[in-house]
Amino acid sequence: MVIIPENHKTYNILLVEDNPTDVILFQEALNENSIKIDLAVVENGEDALKYLKQEDPFPDAHRPDLVLLDLNLPILNGIEVLREIKTDDQLRIIPIVILTSSKADKDVQECYALHANCYIVKPIDFFQFSDAIKSFRHFWFSVAKLPN
Repeated sequence: MVIIPENHKTYNILLVEDNPTDVILFQEALNENSIKIDLAVVENGEDALKYLKQEDPFPDAHRPDLVLLDLNLPILNGIEVLREIKTDDQLRIIPIVILTSSKADKDVQECYALHANCYIVKPIDFFQFSDAIKSFRHFWFSVAKLPN
């Protein structure tokens, strides 16, 4: 059964991920539904903040409805990016979903202490990864109400 959001809106997602394989897997899993998603991808924490603040080279970036953030990133790691987003008056309202390979309790605790909205551990298996993204997609775009 396919659930289509009542408003038929296009959702803007910023995926902050430096692993090209994970980006492809994420795109494949997202495309298996009728929910319209505009996905922007940046590969490091510094670019994530520039994108969110519409700084060069992203002056025309759309404000995302949701950010998917890996923790293990070059330049600025995910914890540093999360901390910056959640202390910025203009950005803190954007839901941040941590999507990472880290199962460490320390990382989970720190992300929630910094007000991450969700913490998802990336499954290693392709089918489990796909199922996790489908569940993510269903919850955030069919069940949850996102801020304007």
